[in-house]
Amino acid sequence: MAQEQPNWWPGEAHEKFTKWAISQGVEASGVSPARFHGRGLGMIATRGIEKGELILSVPLQVMLTTDSIPLSFATRFADDISVHGLLAAFLTHGEPKDLEKYDLWRLSWPMHQEFKDSMPILWPQSLRTSNTKNNDISSPTICLPPSISGLWNSFQNGAQFQYEYDRDHQDLLPKQEKRLLDAWDRVLAVFPDTDWDTYSYYWLIVNTRSFYYLMPGIQPPEDRNDAMALVPFADYFNHSDVAVSEPVSCHLWKECFWSFRISFDILRYIKCDVNFDGTRYTFRATKSYDKGEEIYMSYGPHSNDFLFTEYGFFLDENDYESLYLDDIVFRDLNASQKEELNLQQYYGNYQLTASGACYRTEIAACIKYMTRRNWRNYVLGHSTKGVDARKTESVIRGWVKTYSNEAKTTITALEALRSNEENVPFSSNIDMLLKRWKQIEWLCNNTAEAIS
Repeated sequence: MAQEQPNWWPGEAHEKFTKWAISQGVEASGVSPARFHGRGLGMIATRGIEKGELILSVPLQVMLTTDSIPLSFATRFADDISVHGLLAAFLTHGEPKDLEKYDLWRLSWPMHQEFKDSMPILWPQSLRTSNTKNNDISSPTICLPPSISGLWNSFQNGAQFQYEYDRDHQDLLPKQEKRLLDAWDRVLAVFPDTDWDTYSYYWLIVNTRSFYYLMPGIQPPEDRNDAMALVPFADYFNHSDVAVSEPVSCHLWKECFWSFRISFDILRYIKCDVNFDGTRYTFRATKSYDKGEEIYMSYGPHSNDFLFTEYGFFLDENDYESLYLDDIVFRDLNASQKEELNLQQYYGNYQLTASGACYRTEIAACIKYMTRRNWRNYVLGHSTKGVDARKTESVIRGWVKTYSNEAKTTITALEALRSNEENVPFSSNIDMLLKRWKQIEWLCNNTAEAIS
């Protein structure tokens, strides 16, 4: 008589993968992959677990790193191919005998359609218009949020950046597309008949599932994406949105309710006991768990726009939610004011969160009404002469209102798209966009009230 499976049983493919992982040296103590109703896969405690207890150990030899790729394959590519690009190329074009050991692992990965359903980079052009080079921006509606697309519906931002500055959390989709297309070009140079769907699928597998991988004593690369590897079994941990503080270098995983797992860049901010010592990854519980309780890990301060772009989902509640007002602020300042902001290192990255506007935004607002001398003295901490809190709040409220109006405009346009029968195949994509824009509208309205 067949043994009755628990109600959290993840399914045969995941059970087979788990057995394979353990046979390869993975050690799981008191934890198992499980299927949680309405949330997809996660990690469950199969017994009581104490805080600090070692619950998972994954040896280096079972990880998929660039060192796992046969030298005869890796050396065919240009030296500047990215780690993402090379790993995806191996998964696409590697010899069957070299890939065979990963077969059960690969069967636990999401299907290509799941990526297409949730990741903007694979959406129809009409839904993912951005300021990517050579992109057609004739679409009547910019559907993605400005931090993702770099574009607005209510105004044209144009070439307004007088000075270069770090925009890591803006223009997210164009940057992601460039990374993928750069890798694609280098693979085509070796395998000109490469299928785009297959290669982009594996590139996204690497992008969404990779752990930070750096051997002890090795200097980290300039681009953290070039210090990545795939690590089996650890991908069952879901994300818990809690405060984080302890620095560590790794990636963790999240399975969203679209039923595929997502990796997160948590190079500095994760609050969990994760360690890679050059021979294995180890994971320890950060709290006590009862039997049957889901075990979570946490990751760092990523906005919902970042999560949406990189991993195809966003959180209902996110302590690190933020919007960027840069495009709005710059169009409201003259060249002299922007030059002064740049000289004093306050040029750009004006964030809006649920608690209000950041200090950089307040500084930018002050330059709108203060004399230059008073403003400089204020920035340098010499004097508060000329600072008027009500004027500052008024300026910022105006900027927030512009963003709020953008949300209202886009929501109306998306609702019109949703009602068009021609867009029925993309209704789930449009629903995601509507949900995100309604979050943005709420944040703008909530922040405006907080400022008041």
